[in-house]
Parts: sequence; C-alpha cells; structure tokens
Amino acid sequence: MNRKRLFAKAVENWPAKVLCLGLAIILFIFHRMSTLESRFFSVPLSIEHMSSLMPSVSYPRMVRVTLKGEAISIFPIVESDIEVFVEMEKYTAPGKYLVPVQWRKKGTALGVEPLQITVDPAEINFTLDYKISKLVPLLPSFRGQVDSGFIMTSYTLNPNQIIVDGPAELMVNISELYTEPIDLDGRRSDFSGTVNIFHREPLILIRGSGNSVFSGVISQFIPVRNIMNIPIAVTGIMEGLTGELETKTGSIFLEADNREAVDRFEPPPDFLKVDCSGIIESGNYILRVIAESQAGTMEGITLRVVPEEVGIVIRAAGETP
Repeated sequence: MNRKRLFAKAVENWPAKVLCLGLAIILFIFHRMSTLESRFFSVPLSIEHMSSLMPSVSYPRMVRVTLKGEAISIFPIVESDIEVFVEMEKYTAPGKYLVPVQWRKKGTALGVEPLQITVDPAEINFTLDYKISKLVPLLPSFRGQVDSGFIMTSYTLNPNQIIVDGPAELMVNISELYTEPIDLDGRRSDFSGTVNIFHREPLILIRGSGNSVFSGVISQFIPVRNIMNIPIAVTGIMEGLTGELETKTGSIFLEADNREAVDRFEPPPDFLKVDCSGIIESGNYILRVIAESQAGTMEGITLRVVPEEVGIVIRAAGETP
C-alpha cells in the first residue's frame, strides 16, 4: 500500500515535474558551457576529392576555428590536429556552389570531452571550372649586374620546362613561367644553386618541387677594337732595289682589360711595316708584317695584325715589271 502511494505521489503532476527536470538539465548544461574556456586559431582549408574541376576564383585559404572546453583539455591541442576541409566529390560540372565547411579531429584532439568546435566561415562560395594541364617553358629572371669587365656567357636551368594545372579560363594566358630573381651583382665566376619558381597566381598549381637548379657561366669580358686600312710601309730596302707590296694595307685587332686604353689608342705613322733589310736581290718574297710603336703606347694592350704576312716583289732600280 505504501508503494502504491509512493508511486502515485511520484507521478502526481508528472508533466510539470518532467518540465522542471528538463529545465534543470538545460540550466546545468548552460552553466557548464558558460564556465568553459574558448580558444581561437586559424588553419588552412583543404579541398578533398576534386576531380576534373578546379576553383577559378579566389576563395578563403584559412578558416578560423573556435574550440570551447575545459582549459586543461583544449590548450594542449595542437592546431594541426583540427583539419578543416570541403568535400567536392559531388560537384561534376562548372558553376557556382555554396559548399559547407567541415572539420575532423585527430591526434591530441581525440577523446577530449567536452569539446565544442565551430568554424568561420561555415560555408564558402566556390566558382569551379574545368582543370587544364600544360607543359610550359621555365625562364630565368635576373637582378643586378655581374662585376665590371665580366659577362654571363651562358646558363642552364634544370628543369627548364614544367607542368602546371589550372582552371581553363586562367590557363589561356599561361605561356611561360619565370624563376624568382637570380642575383648577379658583383659576380666574377661561374655559380649554381637552387632557385624557386615565381608563383604569383595561387589558383595555378605547379607540379614537382616548385624549384629549379640554375647554373651560370661567367667569363671575363675583353674589350676589342678593330682598326682597318692602315698603310703598310716598306723599310730597310737596299739601295738600288725597289719593292712593291701585293697588299698595301692591313688591320689591327686590339684587346685589353682597360677599355679606355683601347679606345684612345691611335696607330702612329709607319705603324705597320715590312723589313726588307735581309733582301739583296730581285725576286718575290713573303715577309712578316710588323707592328711597332713608341714606348708606352701599347702598354696593357694585346695586338693582332691581319694579314700576318704579305707578298712583295723586289726589283732592281729601273727594272721594268
């Protein structure tokens, strides 16, 4: 009998009692949540299961994550253990889509309770286009100048072609890519090193490591000057003989480290000559062309004469050709 009375007492006004119990639970949860700590950080957004399409308009690359829980539990969580992603498998045609942002826990975030996770933005607008792949040349970009008196005579890039992926609309304008600037300032010798590929459009993806190996060949630049049509003088001919050159003019090629010395040089009279002092009778001879100048005028200058030898016809005075 007592049990019946106790049961009857318990169920008396049961709707109100259930309502009070529910409110108590809600108040307990609210109180519990109001005492939890919050933590904020940003993580990169990843795109999963994208097939033949790619985003063709910029979209948020970072998503703000809010963790709410007990301080002792949430602050040890490593940021990389909250992954934020969008699932794109169901989108198969170009167009504009509002895609929900999802998250998953791993590592230090697993087993943490209570833990409330929210992301901002919760949805992202994506404009999708067909993905195009293209093989394009890679060209070097330079900054500065090699040291005075030197020149970069050749270079190589390895690789010198790369494959890029991107949305069809943007790939139309991609015909080549460049490296980040390679510094030439003050270089006097060959050099090599790894250089990054300049990537200014985040919607274009570069396959591979994203860099190339550059090798440059630096050579000393020798200033050169050519002086043409310089008369060739006949000297040392014996009395009673005459000489007639087959080639009456020559040229000189000047080389020097000092460009100014090359530019200011002027050949003096009888600079080019042939010496006939060893000839004692008529005949046809081949003689070396000699370049002579006053002391000091050729200092630091290397000279080459063209032609190096000339033919000369030696006759006795009064002898007819």
